Amino acid sequence: MSAKLKVFSMFDGVGGFIIGLNNADSNYYKTLYSNQFEPTRKSQDAFEVGKYRFPDMEHIGIDVAKIPDEKFVEMKNNGVNMIVGGFPCQDYSVAHTGAKGIQGKKGVLFWQIIRATQNIKPKYLILENVDRLLKSPTKQRGRDFAIMLKAFNDLGYSVEWRVINAAQYGAAQRRRRVFFFVFKNDTDWAAKINSQSMGEMSFEELLGDPLRDYVFKQGLFARQFPIKQEPVKNREASYELKGDIVDISDNFTGKVFNTGIMINGKYYTVETEPTGDEKPTTLGEIIQPENEVDEKYFITDKDKLDKFKYLRGPKKIKRKSSDGHEYMYSEGGMQPYDSLDLPSRTMLTSEGSVNRSTHLLKINGRYRLLTPIEAERLQAFPDDWTKYKLTENGDVKEVSDRMRMFFMGNALVTDIVKRIGIELKRIDSGKF
Repeated sequence: MSAKLKVFSMFDGVGGFIIGLNNADSNYYKTLYSNQFEPTRKSQDAFEVGKYRFPDMEHIGIDVAKIPDEKFVEMKNNGVNMIVGGFPCQDYSVAHTGAKGIQGKKGVLFWQIIRATQNIKPKYLILENVDRLLKSPTKQRGRDFAIMLKAFNDLGYSVEWRVINAAQYGAAQRRRRVFFFVFKNDTDWAAKINSQSMGEMSFEELLGDPLRDYVFKQGLFARQFPIKQEPVKNREASYELKGDIVDISDNFTGKVFNTGIMINGKYYTVETEPTGDEKPTTLGEIIQPENEVDEKYFITDKDKLDKFKYLRGPKKIKRKSSDGHEYMYSEGGMQPYDSLDLPSRTMLTSEGSVNRSTHLLKINGRYRLLTPIEAERLQAFPDDWTKYKLTENGDVKEVSDRMRMFFMGNALVTDIVKRIGIELKRIDSGKF
């Protein structure tokens, strides 16, 4: 069977989106192109892991901003109709250049998604970012996200979003990320929503029951990630994205909560919480048996253990600001080691070093760190997924433990993508 949805994976990392979609249905989804480039690193390890794991797709190992429009048009001509990506979180403000329009600051990678969308014109996009994006920037909360909504609206797309804590839907990690389901306004799915929600309704009517029903019951996220059927603390709001992108950048004053839907420049947003019906996987359930763990992961050095004790303990530190002002920085204490009876804390890119956020296990009286396999399991990757890479010389080499930990700290929980992929297949197949 020929795949129905052909994918371009942007900011691919080590293929988390690809794994999730393949696990949803590898016949329905086929990734034809990926792009991965780390500008701060001479060695492009993640790109080389992708080449090793996915030899049959085209891997583009350059800065996304240097991919010519013609390449995106080639993707369109080869059937790409879906874009996925976990894009870096940066400043999305709009620069004034005299001309009104999308004039993002140089190096802001969200605008590369918009450029790819302009050229490929996909039916769908699935995107992921840190949840603080919805509150960015601090002095004009929600502005950055509103700019994104406006940018997609101007290209003829609607956007559904939800902040998902993976552990609340069965995963082994308390990882909160915002996911976007972006769909073209000429799809059957958009037509169904518009027929139910739009019509001749006023803005006030539209942002009442129709979009509320979509968010709580009918939408992709509502189907796969059930929520309680009422707002948290009556937190709900609506907003109309008037003017152009520069106007939104300058004047936005609306609210953005953890769940919402934007259609035709109008959005409804609400604070929601999961039903609590799904039990998380615990850290203890994913760790390797002791006899499978190399001794190098165990900590026997007293100085290293003392450092962990200090880092995880409460402290007050005198610090000096850039203008010379002295102040006391306070930090609360953590548990001395991570509980095996709970899902893991959020894994960061610094997992492979000794720091406050590094997971510390105590098993049978012995202290140790996470293994790369356990880090992969926390993100629902296959065991040893990141162990090997294919260099530009065609050699297969092992990846360092520290880099493998960095990969996983940067990755997403692939089981969340799997569930999104399952529901999107139903939507795309017309099973409304």
